[in-house]
Amino acid sequence: METAIVIGASGGMGYALVNELVSRNIQVKAFARNKEKLVALFQHHKNVEIMSGDVFNEQEIMRASKGVDIIFHAISFPYQDWEKLHMQCIDMVINIAERHGAKIALVDNIYAYGRQSKNPVIEQARKEPHTKKGKIRLTMENKLKNSNVPSLIVHFPDLYGPNAENTIFYETLKNVIQGKKANFVGNMQVRREFLYTVDGAKAMVELALRDDTYNQNWNVPAVHPIAGEELVKILREITGYKKGIRTVSKGMIRLIGIFTPSMKEVVEMLYLTEEPVILSGEKYEKEIGALPRTSYRVGLEETIAWMNKRAQKLENL
Repeated sequence: METAIVIGASGGMGYALVNELVSRNIQVKAFARNKEKLVALFQHHKNVEIMSGDVFNEQEIMRASKGVDIIFHAISFPYQDWEKLHMQCIDMVINIAERHGAKIALVDNIYAYGRQSKNPVIEQARKEPHTKKGKIRLTMENKLKNSNVPSLIVHFPDLYGPNAENTIFYETLKNVIQGKKANFVGNMQVRREFLYTVDGAKAMVELALRDDTYNQNWNVPAVHPIAGEELVKILREITGYKKGIRTVSKGMIRLIGIFTPSMKEVVEMLYLTEEPVILSGEKYEKEIGALPRTSYRVGLEETIAWMNKRAQKLENL
């Protein structure tokens, strides 16, 4: 691979993918809507070409993708727009990849797995999603598999990391470092996975660089499952945060959803906070090698340092 485009480069995983690709001396086109944010994130990277535009303007994406070997599909949308926008976007990306002779690497989550009776979950597990968003992700997966484009689909659990602002854990982190009363979504005693985006990007780029990994699904788990109370303990030790952290339940979010449509869309996915899907990394480790496994303490220290640095820059503007 000589050149790649990351669509959704201004998001958490998109940002991590650009950085990982650059670290491997690959020329990267960083594509997203907000040029100002792209410049703030990547202006000092000599191997990054900043390209802002509308992901639904096919001519813009077609021009941006010219000459690339791989299209990293790292874009997401507000939950309430998933059905319309994700389908439209994946169809267009497939069409562009076919015309340019490029491969597609899809950043995916665990929603398509639905409820699973056994953990850890392997790639061959039967997918019968019971949620609307899980069915959408499975449809996206099948569209890729039924196309003529070489593709790899990488399943990640919940994410955290530098610039990962649209994650379930971000609001907790943000309020902790600001010294405000913080919330944690879900049962604090249930052990779930939170993957450091830097680790996820390292694993995904490694997969994308190989020829024998395509037309397959790959799971990339976190370093290990962890309970919310354990995460909070680490956060307190790192930051000195003393305030209480409130648990946000399904009932609370359902109530908020009466007034905020976007919150209503969160409710159907909250089963994952009670019945988590824990991913198996056995296939990756058998066929590729050791998974990147940054400890939660180090990952959180690096994430908080990034957030504090960004907040300082904003204050100085």
